[in-house]
Parts: sequence; C-alpha cells; structure tokens
Amino acid sequence: MVVALALAAGACRLAGQTSEPSTVVALRTQDGIRLDGDLREPAWQRAQRVSNFTQSELDFGAPATEKTEVAVVFDHDALYIGFWGYDSDPDGIRANEMARDFSWGADDNFEVVLDPFDDHRNGYLFVTNPNGARADALIAGGDRNEDWDGVWDVRTRRTAEGWFAEMRIPFSTLRFPPEGGRPWGINFERNIRRLRQQVLWQGWSRDYDLETLSRAGSLAGINGISGTRLAEARPYGIGGVEWAGAEGRSGVRSAGLDMAFLPVPSWKLQVTVRPDFAQVESDHEQVNLTRFSLFYPEKRTFFLEGSEFFAFDLGHDVEPFYSRRIGLAADRSEIPILGGVRVLGKSGATSLGAMALRTEAEGAEPATTFGVVRWKRDVLDESSVGILAVGRRDPGRTSATYGFDLRYATSALFGEREFAAGLSVAQTYDSGAETRYGLAHRLFVEYPNDFVEFSASWSRADSAFDPRVGYVRRVGFQLFDTELSFHPRPAFLPFVKQLEIKPFETSWYIDDHSGALQSMQTEVVPLAFTLKSGDDFELNFQRRADHPDVPFELFEGVEIPVGTYWTSRWEVQVESYRARPLSGQLEVNEGTFYGGRRLEATLSARWKAGRHVGLSGEYARNRITLGQSRFLVDEATARVDFAVSPRLFGALSGQWNNEDDEIIVNFRLNWIPEPGSDLYLVVNQSADTRDIFWVPTHTAVVSKLVWRIAM
Repeated sequence: MVVALALAAGACRLAGQTSEPSTVVALRTQDGIRLDGDLREPAWQRAQRVSNFTQSELDFGAPATEKTEVAVVFDHDALYIGFWGYDSDPDGIRANEMARDFSWGADDNFEVVLDPFDDHRNGYLFVTNPNGARADALIAGGDRNEDWDGVWDVRTRRTAEGWFAEMRIPFSTLRFPPEGGRPWGINFERNIRRLRQQVLWQGWSRDYDLETLSRAGSLAGINGISGTRLAEARPYGIGGVEWAGAEGRSGVRSAGLDMAFLPVPSWKLQVTVRPDFAQVESDHEQVNLTRFSLFYPEKRTFFLEGSEFFAFDLGHDVEPFYSRRIGLAADRSEIPILGGVRVLGKSGATSLGAMALRTEAEGAEPATTFGVVRWKRDVLDESSVGILAVGRRDPGRTSATYGFDLRYATSALFGEREFAAGLSVAQTYDSGAETRYGLAHRLFVEYPNDFVEFSASWSRADSAFDPRVGYVRRVGFQLFDTELSFHPRPAFLPFVKQLEIKPFETSWYIDDHSGALQSMQTEVVPLAFTLKSGDDFELNFQRRADHPDVPFELFEGVEIPVGTYWTSRWEVQVESYRARPLSGQLEVNEGTFYGGRRLEATLSARWKAGRHVGLSGEYARNRITLGQSRFLVDEATARVDFAVSPRLFGALSGQWNNEDDEIIVNFRLNWIPEPGSDLYLVVNQSADTRDIFWVPTHTAVVSKLVWRIAM
C-alpha cells in the first residue's frame, strides 16, 4: 500500500520542482558595497535578479503572492546577497526577534543555503529577519548544526514597500573548491507568517526542506577567488570572582588563544592554546525518572565548530565520540586543557576531520591525550562511505573506538521522494578492561516524506562495548525500532492544513545474550492535526514495558525491585501558533507507572512584547503513586530575553526543581562589536530553596572578551 501510494504521488516528475531560471549568475564588482540594507547601489542594479518563487505552503505550487527578488554580487573578499521582500501589507510583517542565533520559526524571514562544492550533502544556512537578526547553521546530510556561528553580517531596511536585506558572507567563512568557475549549489526561502506562506526558489516539494541540497539551484560566475587566504587569531580573556559557600571568595581568570589558517579555501587548520571552554549559559538541569544516564548537549565553541565532520550514527543510545568527555569530568566540572590541533577540509569527494588534545591532571583525573579522525568519501549523487577512529591515552592505559559507516541516500525515489539506508559498525578496545573488545552496529532504512513516513532500524551494542570518549545510555542490548505514519491534507476539511495518523511507532529492547525483554515502548496516534491557523493538536496512546535486572533508586529511599513492569498511558498535546505575540503549549499524560500511577502535565507559555523583550516559562509536574507512597516532582523554568540591537542583547533565566531544592539563575549580556568578536558579562548563582529564605550556595560574576584578528 505504501509503495502504491508513493508511486502514484511520484507521477509528478523532477522537472516539476525546477523553476526557470534555475541558475543565478553572480556579478563581480570592483565598487565597494556599503552594508546598509539599501539596495540602490549600481552593482545591485546591474546584477541578475531571480523572482520565480513558488509556494510550498499554504497553496502548494502557486506563485508567491508577495513579490520576492534575490541577487548575488561578489568581490575578492566576500559574497553579497540582496533580498527584496516586497509586501502589500507592510504593517503585517512579523518580526519579534533581534538577538544572534534567534529562533526564526515565528518571524518573517529570508533564508539562504549555499553548497559550495555542489556535492548535495554539505552546506551552510544563513537566516535573517526584518530586524536584522542573524542565525546560521552547518548542513550535513540534510541535518542542521545550529550551534555553529559563522563570521558574516547583514543589514536590513523596512519601508512602505516591504523589507529588504543585504548580506555579506566573507569567503573565509566558507570552504569551497580552490579551482574557480565551478557552479555552487544555492537556494532561497521566504516565510510570510501572517499568511502562513512559505515560498522557495527551487525544490518547493513538501517532501523536501530548504536543506535538501540536491534540489537547490545553481550559482554561476564565481571565479578569481582561489587566492583567498586567511590567518586568524582569536585571543580571549576571562576575569571575575566567585563565592562558593564555606570555601569563600576566589578569583576567576583565564586566557588563551585560538589560531586558524586556511592554506587553501577548502581546508582549515586550527591550533589552540588553553582553549576557551567557558560556558556562558548553564546546562538545563533535569530530574531523572529513569534508570539510564542523562545526555547533556555540547555547548563549548571549540567543539561545536566542525562537529558535523565527526558525526557517526549508532542511534540515540550510543555516541562513539562525545566531545564532553574531553575537558569535563563526570560531574561536569572543568578539567584544564593544555592545547590541541585540528584540521577540517575537503578535496574533491573526500572529507577529513582530525584533532588531538591534551588535558592536565586535575584531582583524580590524570593527564590524558585524546585524538579523533573521521574520513568520508562521497559516492553516487547523495551517498557516502566513511571511517572513524577515536583514541584516549591515560597513564598505563590505552583505549580506542573505531568503525566504518555506509549511507545510501536519494531525493529522487519514484521521481521526487526521499529515501535513505545505511549501516554503521564500531568496535572498542580498552587495555585496562577484563574484556578488551566490544562491538556495536546499526542498520536502518528511512522514507521521510510528506504523505508517508516510514523508518526501521536494528541496533546492537554488546556488554563489553565501552567508548571511553563516547556516550552510552545502555549496553548489552539489541533494539528493533520502527515507525509508520500518514500525513494527508484533506481538501474537504477547510480549516485543516494536515492530519497525522500513526498506526505504530515501536522500540523493542532485548538482552543481547538471553533475548529477554529489557524495555519496550510503542505509540499509536489515532488523531493529530495542524490547522491552517498554525495551531496543533495530538492525541496518542503509549504502551511501555521495563525490566530492570538490578534494583534501582527512583527517589531517595524508594527502590524499584527487579521485575517486569508494563505501563499504559494516554497523552494529549495542544500548541498554539508560535508567530502570535502570545502562544503556549500544554501536554498532559496519565497512566500506570512501575506498579503505581503517574500523572504528568507540562505547561509552557511565550509572550513577545515587541522586538526588544520576550518572556517565556515552563512548569512541569509529575504526580507519582507507588503503593502507599506518593511523590510530587516539580520543575520550573523562566526566561526573559532582551535586545537593544542585533549586536547588544542578553537574557535572564532561572531553573528550579523540588528534587534538588535548588534554583539556578543565569544572567548573560552579549555585545558584538564586530562579527567574530564578543564581549560577555555573565552572572551565575545557585541557591538552596529548602528554607523560606533562600541560601546562596554559589555565585560567579565573570566577564569574557573574545577578539577576532584577521590577517
């Protein structure tokens, strides 16, 4: 049935997703471009403009209702992109964000993807809104790494005709083929929130995203820039003071240097001395109501840049390389890093990422050397093969993780459908372990399309698999995971944009040796829908099982004994359209839980009081009954975001839960004097809330300056 539906829908040929002109020619200029959002300069008047934008939402296949034009200009140093966003109702333009790395899903915006190698796999995403806010991401295999911060700039202007943007992207921010004259991949997207309208230049099929680089158009005329070189230094300094209860007051100071050199445009060499690993925002504290360890995302700048080079997919239970193992202890305290070196680049169809770092001895942690190498080779149009090697050297102990992966991907199945399949295999070695070798693998297929979504995978990690520079949620398991969902767009329901019906989504874990059940989760969605107003609703039923083989403590003094526990619960989710000034989300589920019952409710709200101030908050409550015992687990977060301009902004946030009885408050002010340089003022405080009078347990006031020097 699924294949028949896909074949029928595939009658629309690939040509139906290409609009002419599908190539934009960049104009080379010797005149200086003043970045001010005013597109009346001679270069912009001479440049080719493309205006053939087509709706993906709401009226699929129809021309954009608001006139949209884009042009590309370049000089020896940078690429410039001009955007003309005409609007028949300029007062209806929605723009409430101004800070760097803004959440662009609720604002009118303009998005650009660049694929300099035209390899249909790796690229860059740049986003702005009418306020001149900036956001960006690296694209790898259709996935976005939004933590990347590229060096680029934008200026916007609003008039009675609409809004206009002028982007400047230095070539030193991009990696591109050293030989000139080759076409680049490029595509554009505009979102008009009051109309719920999404328009793209090319590849507007609902089976694709803007990040589907194989459906991008072409950028021609880029030549004469192969001599681009960059030597860059980013010294940083940190100074401040902290108070830690009985330990009293102490100074906080640190300094270091990151250096980068592009010997050719497609390769980047970085050297770091005492790298800047200071976090300017606290980890989100979590209450663990499972028997498995929690996963905290990476937030440190050095590891975020180029992280897509080292990605290796073994599923969400296993990460063969987890950068938080370097420079951070198990309790998330910092371990000083002496220095390191990293190289990232691509030549032809081959990509390579490699780095090595050395940490100091700190407390019980010995001085340690870390290394990782990732090699990938593009094959066919969108597929790849690769290998990964990760090593760790402690005094008297050596450990390693190594493996290979194969990925087949296409966005042209049955004409224009997406499909992927792959295999990843990894082995670990630990000279200090009783069983020195461990093995893990994952085999998967994916059919992620607008009407039908299907996926299936088989993952395994034996009990000896231990990536000491990785993350494992569990070992000694096999996982069988599959999902099928349908997303029709019924024309006979005038207010409904799209329905979702999910017959099943199942994850089944068994013991790798005995085959006995470890845990299981299945979900059925009988009804979910998105309205044309942008609001969402979902009703689902979940059936779960868990078989702990050893007792574990759920709460202090409450132990879950060995056994098999089956639970059932219903869940309702409601979310209002995020582009409104006031929006929110409610999730409620109730059912059985380890022989008792659990009611979980989460309420979140967001209020945008204009482009300068936004407030948001979330409150979650778990009411758990186990036999004669009853527990309440409360978690709350609150946040105030403020912005004076796209270069001066900050946030005040707080988080609390009654399990730790501690509140953590973070204040952050960020000034960007020029792209690539930052000045931060950060205040972190934690306080004990067990008494009516809060008792501060830790306070830190820190200032950090990072300055980019391009040579």
